[in-house]
Amino acid sequence: MSLKKKLGLGVASAALGLSLVGGGTYAYFSDTETTNNTFAAGTLDLSVDPTTIINATNIKPRDLMSRTFELKNTGTLDISQVNILTDYQVINKAGEPVNVDDLGKHIRVNFLKNEDKNGVIQPEENIIVSTTLADLKGQMPDAVENKIWAWFGWGDEASGIKAGTSDDLYVQFEFVDNGADQNEFQGDTLKLEWKFDAKQTAGTNK
Repeated sequence: MSLKKKLGLGVASAALGLSLVGGGTYAYFSDTETTNNTFAAGTLDLSVDPTTIINATNIKPRDLMSRTFELKNTGTLDISQVNILTDYQVINKAGEPVNVDDLGKHIRVNFLKNEDKNGVIQPEENIIVSTTLADLKGQMPDAVENKIWAWFGWGDEASGIKAGTSDDLYVQFEFVDNGADQNEFQGDTLKLEWKFDAKQTAGTNK
């Protein structure tokens, strides 16, 4: 083979090698792994038992009405607080003129106590102490707070409701006798709505 042919064959071989490298057709080792990931949200589910806490009829000034009810956390997430929102409507007896006064100012919550949050000192752990329904409209007391625990580090149970647990509450209402003429309330009906607003706990590292 002549030198000219040898040089030509060498140039052709080099060109073919460059084209293979440039085209990416060379072989290499590889390995692949796939992960399967999940984000499942928890549930915040508060229930009240019974759903009607009080249904009192034929009430009169000086009447006391004591009731019990239960707040249940039936969800999978802990509850940090349960705020009570108060609203009510007064319905006058048919045919009677609209009242001058508000019946909600004469229905008082003497106390609302969470039996599971009871501490040693009384009555600071009471959720509500001697407040009328009219005054409660502007408040949002926490039904599952334990102030004794927060202040001193001891008590019966920490604030909130853990998932799968419940709190027992005891409330007393009073139709207050103000020592004056309350005849305008005869035959009236007060419809009370207590809405319990549950909040989640703070976020954590998972």
